[in-house]
Amino acid sequence: MKNETIPWQKILSPYQIPDLYRSLWQVADTLIPFFALWYLMVRSLEISYWLTLALSIPTAGFMVRTFILFHDCCHGSFFKSRQANEILGIITGILTFTPFYRWKHDHAIHHASAGNLDRRGTGDVATLTRLEYQALPWYKKLGYRTMRHPLFLFTIGATLSFVVLQRIPMPKSGKRESASVIWTDLALAGVISLLIWLVGWKAFLLVQLPIVIIACSAGVWLFYVQHQYENVYWERQDKWNFFKAAMEGSSFYQLPAILQWFSGNIGFHHIHHLSPKIPNYNLPRAYKDNPLFHVAPLTVWRSFKSATLHLWDEEQRKLVGF
Repeated sequence: MKNETIPWQKILSPYQIPDLYRSLWQVADTLIPFFALWYLMVRSLEISYWLTLALSIPTAGFMVRTFILFHDCCHGSFFKSRQANEILGIITGILTFTPFYRWKHDHAIHHASAGNLDRRGTGDVATLTRLEYQALPWYKKLGYRTMRHPLFLFTIGATLSFVVLQRIPMPKSGKRESASVIWTDLALAGVISLLIWLVGWKAFLLVQLPIVIIACSAGVWLFYVQHQYENVYWERQDKWNFFKAAMEGSSFYQLPAILQWFSGNIGFHHIHHLSPKIPNYNLPRAYKDNPLFHVAPLTVWRSFKSATLHLWDEEQRKLVGF
């Protein structure tokens, strides 16, 4: 069946309606445990730093879940009220080191251009074609290899992206996006100063650093693997198709229940890309109710292969390794 004959907008429309109770409950079941665990990590420093590091894992999980709330707010899908989405988005953006309006802008471009070879470069992980890579001088090849190496991309690169790069206004950004960066930086400076005053700089770093590193690594992995797998969809502008880009260029990442919960159902990424106005808690129901969206899942085990794929081969029409 051709996608032009599938009324997928009409099918998904009922799932786009936010439920105020469920949205507020997600705010509570995400932020309250996050703050409580952060406090417990501070207190655990009196016992053992190994205990602190152990607690950093679930705390980072709640930070990832906080980012999913932020992500929904950027799409205007978490509340019916635009103002409510913006307020919660700004707050959760500060908690996750991400300026709301700039990320909202870049992420909208990502949704409008995912899988489009001629519109790469904004809101995505840099991906070259095989021929583009072969034409590079050796030092640029080395830089690309370094950037795409899993030991860099999902550790140092992921952390730098959120902690450092999100602090810097970009020359091409609009006034609102640049202001969002500056105001987020000022808010972070205030929050961090307050926390250092309360617990001390050493305790703050011992608690916050492992949370940020784990959360950034997990978050970048989720974003990466849902658009970087062997038979993913990439196409030139003249042949690019929105429906195919969503259904074939965004994975259904089949996660264990606990990881699906912490990642806010983002594994139903093909449906999310078709209709980003669907709140995260409605994505499983949209999938369950409609066999049209029952695509072959990307399992956790199969997803690890994605870390070895770095170039788009236009002849073979698939991602390949170096």
